[in-house]
Amino acid sequence: MQNFTFYSPTYFVFGKDTENQAGEYVKKFGGSKVLIHYGGGSVVKSGLLDRVKASLEKEGISYVLLGGVKPNPRSGLVYEGIELCKKENVDFVLAVGGGSTIDSSKAIAAGTVYEGDFWDFYMGKRIEEALPVGTILTIAAAGSEGSPDSVITKEEGMFKRGASGDAIRPKFSILNPALTQTLPAYQSAAGITDIMAHLYERYLTNTAEVEVTDRLIEALLLTMKHEGPRVIEDPNNYEARANIMWAGMMAHNNSCGVGRTQDWNSHNIEHELSALYDCAHGAGLAVTMPAVFTYVMKHDVMRFAQVATRVWGCQMDFTNPEVTAKAGIEALRNFLISIGMPRNFEELGAKKEDIPKLVDVLCNGDGRPGSISGFVTLNEDDCTKIYEMML
Repeated sequence: MQNFTFYSPTYFVFGKDTENQAGEYVKKFGGSKVLIHYGGGSVVKSGLLDRVKASLEKEGISYVLLGGVKPNPRSGLVYEGIELCKKENVDFVLAVGGGSTIDSSKAIAAGTVYEGDFWDFYMGKRIEEALPVGTILTIAAAGSEGSPDSVITKEEGMFKRGASGDAIRPKFSILNPALTQTLPAYQSAAGITDIMAHLYERYLTNTAEVEVTDRLIEALLLTMKHEGPRVIEDPNNYEARANIMWAGMMAHNNSCGVGRTQDWNSHNIEHELSALYDCAHGAGLAVTMPAVFTYVMKHDVMRFAQVATRVWGCQMDFTNPEVTAKAGIEALRNFLISIGMPRNFEELGAKKEDIPKLVDVLCNGDGRPGSISGFVTLNEDDCTKIYEMML
């Protein structure tokens, strides 16, 4: 296990009707003028936005509104939010929505107190300072409610990139599983897939002797394997929703990733798909992960064989562990298909003729050096072959 520091100060408020406490927690963490950032649609129609506003008003906290966040959040709205926060002297950003809204809120929070272009952070500059952020989660997926990370798509060039820093970890996150019960099955499945991807990205490590975090990841994968089908079958299953919501947070606050190298190549490869086609991130990961895992499997066959036996119940073939490793990857693929996720480029809406463009932006765009690094370093030829495996 490698040396590490781990800092995860988010105050989690979990359970039914907890969104009504938003004002109390904004006040607790020093907010007096709030930007309420949200998408639209269900947040408005369900009355959630009104409940949040009432909670703030009860505590005497003023606010301004900025809706319009879309899946795969865009830089244009971030710039608009930064300008609004500066104009209105906002001192707290409250995200009401899913990962896209939270990521956009974090970008706004960082950009408001920064003299340069917020995109500097998405080019590799560490975020050291930001307005405090709180969240009210409406979909279990991205894990942004507990993480120091944010992903934004830059509209000029359609680069989808990430930024990080403990300054953008939410001060508090309100997690009411009941808010996710109205989600369409496809969105629920995409969220489940994203959670599982966050776990696999940490599981694929080149660090030896990390049994504690291996076992934590395996336990969370087993939870998703159990609860995923239950929530697809019965969207109103509160207990299944609750377990998935907490697993989603645990999967990405990095408690499962400390002391070990991590991968993130599946995410990098998928980001180009959701940037170009605007597909659901989880759906893109469902197509990407099996291809990436198959391509890099021989780098450490026993790592794939281990998760195959411990999570997917495959029999260990000690004479040829590659058989076990492949069975585990196929089990993952079949599970994702069973909950409604796409299996290939065609079902995702991607096109074979776009592969050269996807590879060029992935490996060379926005200052990248011609490759991506993680569990295995992948060059342009590798990435081309992986995309072709998704056909």
